[in-house]
Amino acid sequence: MATKKRSRSSDHGEQDGRPPAHKQHKTDNQRHVAALILARGGSKGIPLKNIKTLAGVPLLGWVLRAAVDSGVFDSIWVSTDHDEIERVAKSWGAKVHRRSPEVSKDSSTSLETISEFVELNPDVDVICNIQATSPCLHPFHLKNALEMITEKGFDSVFSVVRRHQFRWQEVKKESGELTKPLNLDPAKRPRRQDWDGELCENGSFYFTTKELVQKKLQQGGKVAYYEMLPEYSVDIDVDIDWPVAEQRVLRYGYFGRATPEVVRLMFCNVSGCLTDGRISLSVSGEEMVSINARDTSGIRMLQGEDMEVVLLTSALDPVAQSLADSLAKRTGCEVMQVGKEPLDDLKRIVEQKKLDWKDVAYMGNDKQDVKCLNLAGMSAVPKDAPVVAINAAKYTCQNCGGKGAVREFAEHILLQKEKAKAQIEQHRIDRRSF
Repeated sequence: MATKKRSRSSDHGEQDGRPPAHKQHKTDNQRHVAALILARGGSKGIPLKNIKTLAGVPLLGWVLRAAVDSGVFDSIWVSTDHDEIERVAKSWGAKVHRRSPEVSKDSSTSLETISEFVELNPDVDVICNIQATSPCLHPFHLKNALEMITEKGFDSVFSVVRRHQFRWQEVKKESGELTKPLNLDPAKRPRRQDWDGELCENGSFYFTTKELVQKKLQQGGKVAYYEMLPEYSVDIDVDIDWPVAEQRVLRYGYFGRATPEVVRLMFCNVSGCLTDGRISLSVSGEEMVSINARDTSGIRMLQGEDMEVVLLTSALDPVAQSLADSLAKRTGCEVMQVGKEPLDDLKRIVEQKKLDWKDVAYMGNDKQDVKCLNLAGMSAVPKDAPVVAINAAKYTCQNCGGKGAVREFAEHILLQKEKAKAQIEQHRIDRRSF
């Protein structure tokens, strides 16, 4: 994979000449490695920023997904002081460290919170402090960095990004002082391609041992850095505003183990997804629904990419056959009725088509859809879906049912397919380079 080839990690030497900080009493296979995401409820810039939806996923969910899918952690924790953040963290599979008021102040440092966590969890040997505001983190970043501790013997490893920025000394206004360059000779100003640049912390993650934390250090002993490419180094705290961050995440974020390029079938609920859930009755008693033209256009976009779309009606909320026939004619889709447990009916369809659930996209909007939302390779719910469905979906639309949500999910599917194909092609190019 191209990103692995370009990512670099190097020994940055022992900090201040100190020897390695830990004495390993356990083998690497026995050491308990924990991921810890700090997510305090108080945010000066954006209220409850850590669980604000970014590209269809709570901000916290992006790093939790990467941590879970990395498969390298014995436990994954979110440290918080807020009930709603705790709920979201648990819905993404994390344990919760309910931090004390002493480390929940505006003035509290990350190290103080990590120290409290270590004190309360003495079985933890290695801690990876992952920053919640780094939504482009991928599992391979965490795997490769941890190997530097478990296989190469480093005590602390942190993420960096290479910057090509010339720095100048700050001067106070009206001081009469002149600025001067800090990292270049203006007489020999290098071209970008002739300069390696400088390594800067990007804040995505910090691996460290329990022994270092107990010495009030997060970086120490035998120190190393892990270099991430700039496209993955997104820090919403300092780099970019929310709309720009969403575009970056849609392009470079990690969407899970599913491979979008093989999604071939989409199941979509009519009520609450394609429509707003309302059924109108004419004077003659005929049932009618309203369908947004943007949504039918989204369905045609998927069909144009050879993806089959099946519309679902529910036995719990049946529609007249004449209405189902009209929907089929209007959208060019098969319309089928499912029972109170849609999975019972749909798994037979998936098997008949010789597909796996990773090849399936599913759009639902209620409790009965939860199993399918969890199982499908790609899944989504409209913005106005109940919490139980939102927690199960891999993507939450910004639009409500019947108001463009289907079109939004269709665009999301096609973008991920395009992204996956580009990565495959890049991999082929890289292989030809050797």
